[in-house]
Amino acid sequence: MRQPLIAVCSLLLAVAGCVAPESLMPKSAQVPAGIDLSGLWQLHDDSMDTVRRIDDAELAAAGGSVPISTRSSSRDRKSNRASGTLVHVFLETGKSLKITQTTAGLFISFDRAIVEEYRFGENREISVGPVIADRVSGWEGRSYAIETLASDGAKLVESYRLDNGGQLLLRSILIRHKNEIQLSVEQVFDRIASNYR
Repeated sequence: MRQPLIAVCSLLLAVAGCVAPESLMPKSAQVPAGIDLSGLWQLHDDSMDTVRRIDDAELAAAGGSVPISTRSSSRDRKSNRASGTLVHVFLETGKSLKITQTTAGLFISFDRAIVEEYRFGENREISVGPVIADRVSGWEGRSYAIETLASDGAKLVESYRLDNGGQLLLRSILIRHKNEIQLSVEQVFDRIASNYR
């Protein structure tokens, strides 16, 4: 009885080891009729807490705060860092957004400091320093979706869509690693201008 049990366990381990890593599905490059995310957007007062939650998640992914006590061993600090995910380096956020939509893509400026470019229907490799990830972005219905998959298997999923007759911009952010949700926030931005320079 023991031999068949060992054989079954060995087979299950072999199959689990052969599972292909996740890959990203392409998104549409076709802009839905009448959708233009361009404008100046200000984070709604009710969403201000989301900035802190995103900062806290990034800090946790980086291994937490710098320890005050010198008694913590370097081994403890390394194990904390190892539990973080790489995909956090690709997440940008801000209290004000400037979005420019062209015929080929989106340019999103976060707090007038960092500009991200997304090309409709893109499927490419991106990097921040030594961290490399795969990215797809494009349209899913009336939402613009961006998925970023880091080499450690962590996945960042973002989407932008208009609401309230184009006066609100809804942004959702999800980070998942090993079937565990590390971050899930919804942000609401108020339109402060549609024509800008």
